[in-house]
Amino acid sequence: MKILNISLLVLFSFFAISFANAQEKPKSPPETATGKINGATIQINYGSPSVKGREIWGKLVPFNEVWRAGANEATTFETDKALTIEGLILPAGKYSFFIIPNKDECTIIFNKETKQWGAYKYNDKVDQLRVKVKPQTADSFAEKLTYVINATDVELIWEKWIIGFNVK
Repeated sequence: MKILNISLLVLFSFFAISFANAQEKPKSPPETATGKINGATIQINYGSPSVKGREIWGKLVPFNEVWRAGANEATTFETDKALTIEGLILPAGKYSFFIIPNKDECTIIFNKETKQWGAYKYNDKVDQLRVKVKPQTADSFAEKLTYVINATDVELIWEKWIIGFNVK
């Protein structure tokens, strides 16, 4: 009888811990940024990681490597009208959004393959558009990765960096 009671207690504890873990918020919760630029509706879906005391640029997010521009699944960028990104045309559609960060210059990538986990199977042969931009130093610290769609640009803001690109 004691063995049965102990077994039931262990089983109950296992289910209680599993249920509690299932109820926790994801470490990098899904977020959506939406806005309009020049009549086009833009939606960015991304996982929003936090700094949590880590060094981000050049460490957690290595320089000169393709990064999913968020956490978990690859970030997606969707527009219902063609846009001009840093002077180049991006047709209307949905794209995976990647960045190759570097302290002096970042490459922004719009890729036609939208169903990707991270950047593990990233294929540059299906890139729709690539542009280069200079990262800026932010005036304040941003704990959570955030995208902001402004009247004339889009910005990724995280830690002490802003990676932005002009949109028309």
